[in-house]
Amino acid sequence: MDKIITCVDGSPTTPAVTQAGKWAAKKLDRPLCFLHTIEKTPQHGADDYTGAIGLGARSSLLEEMTRLDEQKSKLALQLSNELLESMLADARADGVGAVESLQRHGDVVEALMALENQTRLVVIGRQGMSHDNDFKALGSHIETLLRKACQPVLVVPKSFSPPTSFMIAYDGRESADRALQKVLDGGLLHGIDCHLVAIKNNEADLKTKFDRAAADLTERGLKVTTAFLEGNINTTLARYQQDNNIGLMVMGAFGHSRLRQFFVGSNTLKMLETSDIPLIVLR
Repeated sequence: MDKIITCVDGSPTTPAVTQAGKWAAKKLDRPLCFLHTIEKTPQHGADDYTGAIGLGARSSLLEEMTRLDEQKSKLALQLSNELLESMLADARADGVGAVESLQRHGDVVEALMALENQTRLVVIGRQGMSHDNDFKALGSHIETLLRKACQPVLVVPKSFSPPTSFMIAYDGRESADRALQKVLDGGLLHGIDCHLVAIKNNEADLKTKFDRAAADLTERGLKVTTAFLEGNINTTLARYQQDNNIGLMVMGAFGHSRLRQFFVGSNTLKMLETSDIPLIVLR
């Protein structure tokens, strides 16, 4: 059974991520699963200080550091349990039918990859605990996750409310067509006003592809507004979003090769860094 895997970590984005997860679970009628990973920290007792002058192998300081590491691990586990229990109670009180929690040790991306065959959608905060006060800083795991995940990823900023409209950034490339197909085949965004937006580029037959995409969305029953624009991709999309009060954006992940992105950057990452609305990235 496909689950809405919602990553929580206790950072300021956690309430918004929780709201987004509950919204998606209700909209898709899928089980909600809160995931919290306890990342490994260096164990100071494993460091080798035996060569230091005057410091013996069984120094009382080293033993104390080991005890502190063990205490820190126990506290992290306790905090994780309390966080997940709070999330479960909140979701049940909000009417989510099927809800569970998972606790894992290690890297969050590795944990998500291990759950991939159970996943319908990943919901994750735009910033983790290490970037609480930096709006432009992405969580350190975001790019890695977007490159590896086969399932859609909903990246959430510090606030979330159920969107009444969404925008598909369409560029005519294969990744955009795959993203469009997932919107058509999904259900999360059905019943919400759709804005299909393209920025003129060098893609062959872009206008023809754009018109076909609009027709496909309309045929599937979505209310579609189209805009075929010119200008810088990121600033033009951002301006359109603000002018039309768009609540959510949909993009295909990484339309260029890694080498090309090294020189010209990734539009996906640029939008993530500058956008203040949730963004769904589809592969």
